[in-house]
Amino acid sequence: TLNRIPAAIALAHRRYVERCGTPDGRAVAVFVVQPGETNVHDQRLLELALFDGHGVRVLRLTLAECAEEMDLDEDTGRLSLPARDLEVAVVYYRAGYAPTDYPSETCWAGREKIERSRAAKCPNLGYHLAGTKKVQQELARPSALGRFFDVATESPKIEALRSAFAGLYGLSEDSATPEDRAAVKEILTVPGANARYVLKPQREGGGYNYYSEKMETKLRENVTFDEAGDPVLGSALGEFILMERLFPPTQKAVLLRVGKMEGIGNSVSEMGIFSTIVVDKDGKVAHNEYAGYLLRTKFVGVDEGGVASGFATLSSPYIC
Repeated sequence: TLNRIPAAIALAHRRYVERCGTPDGRAVAVFVVQPGETNVHDQRLLELALFDGHGVRVLRLTLAECAEEMDLDEDTGRLSLPARDLEVAVVYYRAGYAPTDYPSETCWAGREKIERSRAAKCPNLGYHLAGTKKVQQELARPSALGRFFDVATESPKIEALRSAFAGLYGLSEDSATPEDRAAVKEILTVPGANARYVLKPQREGGGYNYYSEKMETKLRENVTFDEAGDPVLGSALGEFILMERLFPPTQKAVLLRVGKMEGIGNSVSEMGIFSTIVVDKDGKVAHNEYAGYLLRTKFVGVDEGGVASGFATLSSPYIC
């Protein structure tokens, strides 16, 4: 991961320099970070790998600093840092994924300036939105995959993909489907059904979800029933989705944090796969590779799963 992610950023940087004719020494990569960033160590390792392995200089800026320090040429899309006599070739977002990353209009202005520029973005706005829970829920609709495949010839591929989806349900009153309302009704009327779902807002990092009784209470506070007995969803639920809970296999494990043993017990794990893709403005793929993994492990009975938030620990796969 510490080699492949920098390699992809460096490729995007090199292609930008070639395409725009920018002197190599003036084109930089910008890491967008949170003010007072604490999750800094892997970011610094990526930064060092970019400079030592590829000669790419990195600047770390908050969204507010992007708004204040960057200048956008409206005609060419060139994004520059005039006070430093530098040009931005690549922007790598390590912040900007949560509502709390936009506490002011200045932060939104920084994001807008970046998105309107010709600099390569990681991720670009489309990929960023595709990673949000609401968009994932919409993509899980029965008909959604038909937009990306030939239904007449690729139906087996569509069904294979859909078989890997968990149930995802929208909670906006104006767009809820009968399936969405049925899931809500099940939770509120069937004993024990609340254990089969989780209520998720558009947030990342752990600590924001509602489970079991707390989820049921949240729904009861914001749902009424019409004369036909169908749920009417309150506006406060619009920011959430319902997701079918996953119950992975368990294994006995020793969990460590900061070099100290947290305990021994049954645990569950979640593996995320990193990949890197570089695509030009015409949609031609220049690079698409596997780039490592992240395995998180927590004890059975712990609902949340964030590492930085303290619910899980980093782990390594053990393959028999």
